[in-house]
Amino acid sequence: MSRALIIVRAGETFADLRTRIGDFHDWIAEGLGLTCDVSHVDAREAPDLPEPASVAGVVVTGSHAMVSDRAPWSEQLGQWLLRCVEARVPVLGICFGHQLLAHAIGGVVGYRADGRELGTIMVHQLEVGQSDPLFQHMPQVFPAHVVHEQSVLALPPGAVRLAWSSQEPCQAFRFGDCAWGVQFHPEFSATAIQAYQARLAPGAYPEDAPDTPEAARLLRLFAEYVLRRGNAG
Repeated sequence: MSRALIIVRAGETFADLRTRIGDFHDWIAEGLGLTCDVSHVDAREAPDLPEPASVAGVVVTGSHAMVSDRAPWSEQLGQWLLRCVEARVPVLGICFGHQLLAHAIGGVVGYRADGRELGTIMVHQLEVGQSDPLFQHMPQVFPAHVVHEQSVLALPPGAVRLAWSSQEPCQAFRFGDCAWGVQFHPEFSATAIQAYQARLAPGAYPEDAPDTPEAARLLRLFAEYVLRRGNAG
């Protein structure tokens, strides 16, 4: 596959955590496990994102920014994601990326009525997930790390809800046959979620947290999907 899979950076983690274990795009690249080209671009700094036809797939990172703020760079990225979806380029949006993807294709994003969801939660698949190209290879119920204040409050018309948690109705959705959003963080390690818990809710969580290999598997499944499509093309 000659085209690269692009990790689009929509933000960065805390500076001290970044120094210790890297940033969102580093964790995603490791989780993808690809042997083909993987590159990344910062959407906040890039004047022009690549033409959708020139990329094999797209992963959009999380961010400490809010989709509802409608920052110019965020809106520009959303319009580019819409073009990718229309061109049937495989897309995976994570947390902020999940919300921005939903916003770009006609969904509603806003603050959660119950406040921040933080920690390690159980993600439950809906039955429709068993025919999804990615989620059919995931457990019916699996633990995942989450940290978010906004959610997809209404899915875009035509989107398929794939998973939920006890505090979040939409933990995952698919639009068309090759665009996914996941509210949980498949790239987060135990160290990463511990750092967020310590920063955002000191003393409220145990000092240790579990790794979530079942959630992390989603990144490898997406990478394999992108590779299959590239080889088929």
